[in-house]
Amino acid sequence: MIRALLPAGTAARSSGGELTGPGLFEAELRQVAGASPRRRAEYATVRRLARACLAELGEAPVPLARGAGGAPRWPAGTVGSLTHCPGYRAAAVARTRDADGLGIDAEPRAPLPARVLTQVASAAERAHLDALAAAEPDVPWCRLLFSAKESYYKVWYPAMGCWLGFDDAEAVLDGGRHRGWFTVRPVAGGARRVRRADAGFDAAATGFPALRGRWAAGPGVVVTAIAAPVGSLPRPGQAGRTATGMPRWAQ
Repeated sequence: MIRALLPAGTAARSSGGELTGPGLFEAELRQVAGASPRRRAEYATVRRLARACLAELGEAPVPLARGAGGAPRWPAGTVGSLTHCPGYRAAAVARTRDADGLGIDAEPRAPLPARVLTQVASAAERAHLDALAAAEPDVPWCRLLFSAKESYYKVWYPAMGCWLGFDDAEAVLDGGRHRGWFTVRPVAGGARRVRRADAGFDAAATGFPALRGRWAAGPGVVVTAIAAPVGSLPRPGQAGRTATGMPRWAQ
């Protein structure tokens, strides 16, 4: 399902459960040494999928340990993204000559709890979701909005090096019952629900672009994906002010 959402030249793999295969690298083992067996299995599976993607691009197996901000470190000349949720794991990798960044996310095909929806969607976004649900009630639009923002954040963080709050971005969705498109853009005035050193942060003033992605809804899962076009993202040193913080999406 994930491969159909990404452009040609992107390697993508998915699995409905855990994969066995070569063991983790030492740097990876250290990161999950104290984790539960389920978490270690998820961690290992998405990295086996990612190394299969890298092999498809002609890259040798390498450790894919998390960096200081929580995002996996990809080999030079590549960009990638990992995701997992109950019943689904996926990885996607592309060469930097084909994409500036990748973001993928998978979520259970179920509505968000109301208390979570108010935290991740603005009043305008909730009105947008109500209109979508009236036209196509079988699609969990609120979960798709959450997932679209997660995919956007996975492109944002490697380029910007800082946390982005859910209310620092706005998502617009479209499509039918099983698949469609979405656009996410940075907006001003977000509350940034994390402790910040630069309280005057304005996501809309960073120069980071709106990005268009695709979504699909399958049995038990919804998936979103963004491939940032080459030349679309700020380069190191061009981005706006940054601050440290651990993203929710660290895989």
